[in-house]
Amino acid sequence: MAVYKRGRVWWYKFTWNGVPIRESTKQANKRVAEQIEAAHKVRLAKGEAGIHDRIPVPTLQEFAERDFLPFIESRFQNKPKTLEYYRNGIKNLNNYPALASCPLDAIKVEKISGFIAKRQEAGLQVSSINRQLEVLRRMFKLAMEWGKVEKVLPKVEMLRGENRRDLVLSCEEEARYLNAAAAVGENIQEAYQNALEGIRATMRGQQPIAPEDPFLLRDFTTVLADCGLRPEECFRLRWENIRDGAAHVPFGKTVNARRTIPLTPRAAAIIEMRRTSAKGPWVFPSNTRSGHVEKSTLKKQHPRACRLSDLVPFPLYTFRHTCLTRWAEFMDPFTLAYLAGHSDFATTRRYVHPQAETVRSAMERARNGQGGHKTGHSRSEPVQEPVSPIAAIQ
Repeated sequence: MAVYKRGRVWWYKFTWNGVPIRESTKQANKRVAEQIEAAHKVRLAKGEAGIHDRIPVPTLQEFAERDFLPFIESRFQNKPKTLEYYRNGIKNLNNYPALASCPLDAIKVEKISGFIAKRQEAGLQVSSINRQLEVLRRMFKLAMEWGKVEKVLPKVEMLRGENRRDLVLSCEEEARYLNAAAAVGENIQEAYQNALEGIRATMRGQQPIAPEDPFLLRDFTTVLADCGLRPEECFRLRWENIRDGAAHVPFGKTVNARRTIPLTPRAAAIIEMRRTSAKGPWVFPSNTRSGHVEKSTLKKQHPRACRLSDLVPFPLYTFRHTCLTRWAEFMDPFTLAYLAGHSDFATTRRYVHPQAETVRSAMERARNGQGGHKTGHSRSEPVQEPVSPIAAIQ
């Protein structure tokens, strides 16, 4: 062992592959210094043979809190909905100890299946469980990319049977709902007038709180139904985004979400009416932390309007699906994808639901284009040969 002493500290010096190596052990004990020198030589030998010490693998919870969560918070700082999506997924994954306390490279399909079974026992729908599995899948992918594990992690597969938003309102159903939404606003105003004439106001001097926006639901859903906006986009509309007869969406999940949507006369009338009483930057203001209307703002009024209109309760997103489905009959797919804010046509296809009448009309046009050829000819009726489009032109 080539150790020597300099002052009170032992050093070691040796040559490895023609390269002189000299370092301080920072130790005053010669025996310990020799062990440190030997350990250094072992590390060098392992490196030449391609052998490396095994990297400590973090548990799922450690990786989520130390690596994954800081990453998504910095990347999606300006996208609160995306942050909420990831944080909710991490929270539920960490609440399952069999996964949270398990090292990443020790997670098997059986543990993931146990997490799924636990969420199903809690009464979650397939779509909710799949959203949490998507977060787990993203964590696995980044853990492998960042070198946190030395093996391929198991594939996270989504559950089948997820319900799609396929409901499309008819024109009659939409009219019933909007009339019911207007009735909800009238009931709010009527309740306020009754409170002004009640005992508390007239005899006790307790004045009721005046409703700030009784027809918020009617106005909001009208704009949704006419413009095909996502509810989150409509929530965050500012007056500066309404100009030149169009709604300019400057934000969204992707670059394609930034678009300009012309306003229909009905939507323009609603917005101009709201502009006359506007007191802030938001088109749809509310007493929330953000200052604008949110999903929770309408959680009571919307179900009430569904009951009054005798409709099965549906999410606000249905208005977007309804609008895009109606547009699809008159627009080419490129224009429809632009107005919808989609980055690919596969997403646009999920939002388009051909109606029975549209299918029948398309089939009729196809038959007419084939020269009116029909099946079931009688013996006396000669069978006509189909005429090619080129021959027909000539």
